[in-house]
Amino acid sequence: MLLSDLKYDYPEELIATSPQRPSRVMWVDDQGIPSEITIHDLISQIPSGDVLVLNDTKVLKRRVFIKHPFDQNEEIEILFLDALPDGTQKVLFPSKKFKIGDQLALPNGSIMTLLEKGLPQTVKIEPALTEKDFDQMAELPLPPYIQKARHERHNQQADESWYQTAWAKNPGSFAAPTASLHFSDSDMAMLKQKGVKVLTVTLHVGLGTFLPVKVENLNDHKMHEEIYSVSESVWNEIQLARKNKSKVWALGTTVTRTLETVARTAEKGDLQLQGASDLLLQVESEFKIVDRLMTNFHQPESTLLALVSAFSSLERVQKNYQWAIERRFKLFSYGDLSVWLR
Repeated sequence: MLLSDLKYDYPEELIATSPQRPSRVMWVDDQGIPSEITIHDLISQIPSGDVLVLNDTKVLKRRVFIKHPFDQNEEIEILFLDALPDGTQKVLFPSKKFKIGDQLALPNGSIMTLLEKGLPQTVKIEPALTEKDFDQMAELPLPPYIQKARHERHNQQADESWYQTAWAKNPGSFAAPTASLHFSDSDMAMLKQKGVKVLTVTLHVGLGTFLPVKVENLNDHKMHEEIYSVSESVWNEIQLARKNKSKVWALGTTVTRTLETVARTAEKGDLQLQGASDLLLQVESEFKIVDRLMTNFHQPESTLLALVSAFSSLERVQKNYQWAIERRFKLFSYGDLSVWLR
């Protein structure tokens, strides 16, 4: 699959800068025909006995702003990633004008020393940062395109709740599983009441969300690993649903990658319910578990768009994205929802 296959044009004003309440839903049937339905319509379309799988990851506050040491009128944005066993930390920040050994003062008084450049960079922080430090000085890592569309680098206060799902439970993500932002706990209670099995898995969204694809052939793209966990009882429920010919609905690409990763380990005779996934789903990938995909509208030239194209087809995605854009659906993390049937 080629990166250029995943290009499309859209008006900048369609980038959502706040959640859509209520959100619009583009329903794409098994013939690839789109229509617009409501969230209530969608809930009514999920029959008793089917399985709906959610991601219960929680987004970490890891985006920190500091004063630029060479220009106090300018701010530097630092995204704190992995803390390594040797005491160093992986971060993302604009390091071009800094030298190895340069030091930056953080808002809590800690000093960050640049050890290694690249994407990401390696730094040493003394004293080390605690979760309390991040709670006090950091923001949730909203996608840069939302900042750009708002003409504002800092989060709004409402993002604290807007950018977490109703069932966010296990801290570890650098981005929200945004398909879940369209639903509430009461929606899930309604589905359970009608006999839908609502299950949860965990996948922590990682660095790959922020790094662009830089190769034309997706076969040459190395996916950043993301930590996942599926309980034995959830996996058994999913297997029972498939045995009974019930449908498995994935709420988001993160759920899809989790289930399809585990399915591949099971197929090899080495079931791994916890681990790290670097699975890239693209055209010609086989889907072994997921029958219904609910997901937001994704950015051009992204691995997320490749996944949707693999699930439906490249031609259907291109056609239906154009259909949605013509009807002014809102795009990306805070945007509207799409539902794809296989």
